[in-house]
Amino acid sequence: MQIQRLKAKIHRARLTACDLNYEGSLGIDQDILDRAGILPFEKILVVNATNGERLETYAIPAPRRSRTFLLNGAAARLGYPGDVVTIMAFAAMTPEESAGFTHTTVILDAKNHIVEEKAQGGPAKKAPAKKK
Repeated sequence: MQIQRLKAKIHRARLTACDLNYEGSLGIDQDILDRAGILPFEKILVVNATNGERLETYAIPAPRRSRTFLLNGAAARLGYPGDVVTIMAFAAMTPEESAGFTHTTVILDAKNHIVEEKAQGGPAKKAPAKKK
């Protein structure tokens, strides 16, 4: 059996622009994609914390060091520049593979600079033994 498991997350990105006339996707600064471990054209889930909208699309690389998050096509109706979004990518794996897997979280500031990177998940930790 395969399960879907979080692979990578970009947290608290700010949309920099929206282009209704582009054919679709979310443009993301290639440096940020690299740090998060999201591949160009990989399927992503975008959650807009500003208005509650959620959408699936794919990541397209934007110029490095641009700090761009450009919402394109029909999805451009689901956000505005300045909206705070979280972008997630998932991977299919067996429960056994999942037990040892860690995902990457990249946290951004209000200007889309990386302020923190975390590796999360992995083997389950046992609760401390109760004292007698």
